[in-house]
Amino acid sequence: MGQYATLYALAKINGFQAYIHPEMHSALSPIFKITLPVISAEVFRKIQWKKVYLHDWMSEDYRHIQGKYVELGGYPCSYTFYHHLRQEILKEFTFHDHIKKEANDYLQILRAERHNVTYVGVHVRRGDYVRVMPETWKGVVADKGYLKKAMDYFRKKYLSPIFVVTSNGMEWCRKNIDTSRGDVYFAGDGKENYPGKDFALLAHCNHTIMTIGTFGIWAAYLVGGEAVYLANYTLPNSPFLNVFKPSAAFLPEWIGIPADLSPLLPKSTVQP
Repeated sequence: MGQYATLYALAKINGFQAYIHPEMHSALSPIFKITLPVISAEVFRKIQWKKVYLHDWMSEDYRHIQGKYVELGGYPCSYTFYHHLRQEILKEFTFHDHIKKEANDYLQILRAERHNVTYVGVHVRRGDYVRVMPETWKGVVADKGYLKKAMDYFRKKYLSPIFVVTSNGMEWCRKNIDTSRGDVYFAGDGKENYPGKDFALLAHCNHTIMTIGTFGIWAAYLVGGEAVYLANYTLPNSPFLNVFKPSAAFLPEWIGIPADLSPLLPKSTVQP
């Protein structure tokens, strides 16, 4: 989604016609009503491309890309590329009707007899991040303390919140998220290769709690409600900050809750 939105925006800025690879089309078109045309694999192979690698946020030189045939590379996911075209981007990521209906039907079931319900989508990213963040990036993933603070924020503000939890580590979620209030539901299927169902559920909620990763960021961007995110989840000297700029990923109005970095710090020696 980040690549698509960035391509869409940079093509407009530079006066190009944008095309997408068949692989991108096959990933996005079953879920969204995207409109960019597809370039065939055969045509793609015949063209001499000028390759431009993008870092994660918008830079001035990206407004002046030269060349007749340009192939964009990298993994950008920053609103700084496309936020000025927000309504167009949201239209590109309109869900197909059957996906929208399935998500709304599921949420309606959760409502049951409640009134004035507020749906809060919760995305808990685990998987390889549990290992990669501390070992490679000097960072942490969201813990139970963060999720409690984030949920309590919405519980204090809204009369009848319903938390819809999706994750690629649902077993961890079931063990670490307090369900005693009866307002937490573990949803989705957690299948990373087929994430459409989980994403649609998050995107049809009113507000968002994200942990780390672009899945939650994009869900919050599409929802447009209040968004709570895990802030400062790396040490200040993390190499992750060379490739990821938090101020360019999280909208200014989103609410950051600082991560607990104590697991990364040296354990103090206790004197006898």
